[in-house]
Amino acid sequence: MKTFSEIAPLLEGQAIEVPSWAYGNSGTRFKVFGTPGTPRTVEEKVADAATVHRFTGLAPSVALHIPWDLHDDYTALRRYAEDLGIRLGTINSNTFQDDDYKLGALTHTDPKIRQKAIDHHFECIDVMNATGSRDLKIWLAEGTNYPGQGDMRGRQDRLAESLRTIYDRLSEDQRLVLEYKFFEPAFYHTDVPDWGTSYVQVAALGERAVVCLDTGHHAPGTNIEFIVAQLIRLGKLGSFDFNSRFYADDDLIVGAADPFQLFRILFECIRGGAYGPDSDVAYMLDQCHNIEKKIPGQIRSVLNVQEMTARALLVDRDALTAAQDSGDVLLANEIFMDAFYTDVRADLAAWREGRGLPANPMRAYLESGYQEQIEADRVGGTQAGWN
Repeated sequence: MKTFSEIAPLLEGQAIEVPSWAYGNSGTRFKVFGTPGTPRTVEEKVADAATVHRFTGLAPSVALHIPWDLHDDYTALRRYAEDLGIRLGTINSNTFQDDDYKLGALTHTDPKIRQKAIDHHFECIDVMNATGSRDLKIWLAEGTNYPGQGDMRGRQDRLAESLRTIYDRLSEDQRLVLEYKFFEPAFYHTDVPDWGTSYVQVAALGERAVVCLDTGHHAPGTNIEFIVAQLIRLGKLGSFDFNSRFYADDDLIVGAADPFQLFRILFECIRGGAYGPDSDVAYMLDQCHNIEKKIPGQIRSVLNVQEMTARALLVDRDALTAAQDSGDVLLANEIFMDAFYTDVRADLAAWREGRGLPANPMRAYLESGYQEQIEADRVGGTQAGWN
């Protein structure tokens, strides 16, 4: 097994994008809960995101969601973020909170509604041009609830046409990232339910169209790291939305349910060249729940990703390959598991201190007074949230 000192240089520059909506109010399908200190403006969301980066050094960008993050001047917002030491990242579209999209948006049978959804994505591209964002991420809540309700093939054809129109509007340095989700809110069939459908759609568009893999968007028992390996192999893994799930799309803290799965996913990224300065894969969180305080929850998530990345880097890949090639099943598994079971927390604490970061970012945040300050300052106004 490799030593921490051998893999420490490979931790430099690790970047995990946080989502703006993680700092707003969230909850369940039954109730959205308000919490003290919740941002009321996009600027306050950006400030909270910058706070995560200040304590961890791991979150140099924040993703925006349109229209949740509408702003009068995105160029000014970009400068505001940069003054706080971060940048504005992925722009996420929203075609799931408008009455017109009840039966579909980019797949709708009515060309006027499809054009409305396309025009929304054009607006998102205008935001990208102002913020300097590279990625337009599209998640579609579209599908049907009953057999015979819609023409499944026709919906795929209309989706392909709509995505082509959006893709053609992007500049040469921008990407279309298509997410998938196997169910909810559509229950009989979802228009983009799996990595294969997403891959087929983006492959038809071109090199700058890629797949987003949300770790919570799979059926129980799915081998997610196999999907990761396939998408890397095909050159179509564009980004991750990291979160944790027990049952469905639970959006819990990364690594909370299955840290070994997170380790396995990150190992495949490292093994496949999808990690490090030469990789175009974006590592993002899509985590927002209703129990934990928002900023500490994001800090815990990015630290969990860093820890499992370090463990995955410890794997002696030469020894592992030799064991695999020789057919030594148990030795190969032992090499793999030894790295996973290695406790790197003390090494990471020392590594952070050597870079002017708190050894324990969670404790440092809790002792900083920031949480108490925002709870005292952010009184009045309308709290942000996805309700």
